[in-house]
Amino acid sequence: MSDDIFDLIVVGAGVAGCAAAYTAARAGLETLLVERGNFSGAKNMTGGRLYAHSLEQLMPGFAEEAPLERVVTHEKLSFLTKKDAVTLEYASGVPEAMAERSYTVLRAKFDQWLCGKAEEAGAQLIPGIRVEELIMEDGRVCGIKAGEDELRARVVILADGANSLLAERAGLARRPDPRHMAVGVKEVLEFSPEMMRNRFGCVGKEGLAWLFAGDPSDGQLGGGFLYTNEESVSLGLVFGLHGAARVQTPVREMLENFKNHPAVAPLLDGGKLVEYSAHIVPEGGLAMMPKLVGDGVLIAGDAAGLCINLGYTVRGMDLAIASGRLAAEAVIACHEKGEYSAAALQAYERLLDASFVMQDLRLYRKLPEALNNERLFTAYPEMASGLMREMFTVNGPGRPLRSKLWGHARKAGAMNLLKDGIRFMGAI
Repeated sequence: MSDDIFDLIVVGAGVAGCAAAYTAARAGLETLLVERGNFSGAKNMTGGRLYAHSLEQLMPGFAEEAPLERVVTHEKLSFLTKKDAVTLEYASGVPEAMAERSYTVLRAKFDQWLCGKAEEAGAQLIPGIRVEELIMEDGRVCGIKAGEDELRARVVILADGANSLLAERAGLARRPDPRHMAVGVKEVLEFSPEMMRNRFGCVGKEGLAWLFAGDPSDGQLGGGFLYTNEESVSLGLVFGLHGAARVQTPVREMLENFKNHPAVAPLLDGGKLVEYSAHIVPEGGLAMMPKLVGDGVLIAGDAAGLCINLGYTVRGMDLAIASGRLAAEAVIACHEKGEYSAAALQAYERLLDASFVMQDLRLYRKLPEALNNERLFTAYPEMASGLMREMFTVNGPGRPLRSKLWGHARKAGAMNLLKDGIRFMGAI
């Protein structure tokens, strides 16, 4: 470090911040990584699934040493009513290509490992620091303030998570719109190896990802999830904040109801609660993205609203890791030129725009609005459940399957089905 100025300060040692710090430090930049928690991952939360491709690009072969829980080879998607469940299931072998794999992870372990890789590359970590302000001079970000301490840098990357107050203070982001945010609550429940195998089908290092729609979020935008770890499951739900005024059930109570659902409760019997967490989740997609670049500052990860909820899978960490890497690559290019203006740092936007991150966000830009439809979480699970119940119930003379299907479609509203189907197909 020269003149007591870091080349780069990264705020937030989650996966985006660690990827940025690792990339910059490996290129020789004097890099400081600051983290609010006592260690990386202490305050980070995910449902539990990491799609490997973006980290594989950054660290080829990372899975050989990272603290991963299980590789996902079984997928389930359930539609729940109060009592019933209709489930789709897909089972595969472990993909041969490392970049095609996905893993369950526990952030307290995984983030510490990733942060350690950044430190090995040369980044300096200071944990337990709450960054309260940015140092601004002539409209340019020049560092951070933490209590009485000031730390200066040529560039600051904000990777401080959803609802970044620092991004607001830098004039890059506005207060989050409730329509674009959700709250996630999660428990980690510990099970014996026999329970993991017998209840969840976990064999060797292979595991399960399971999403639930309908009853878990009280008929509003959201849903439940269950991911199998080495000796535990991560179970929880996500609830769209804008639906809070339409329900009487607190989110914590929704989680208890979800755990007590007839299709879920038997799976959890005997599980030992070892962790509880809650977090804000950015789910607005392209519509909620802030300005990504200012003079001396960039935004990555959840702070940039990089999350995609497709209904059947939810992604955030792969987007965060790629954005952190690309932000650092832009800083490296600017460092070589000695120019850190917003115009120079816009190289980040160009890199991001050419990457899968923006391509996927543009591809699914209509999806958040398409999913914001109560019928997806009430009428359609009831329709699927009712049809399945009638198909598998024999109590007298039968009737044609087409008649049963039409009867349940009429209950849900045939025009609604057609309209929602067209709308949903146009969004995916």
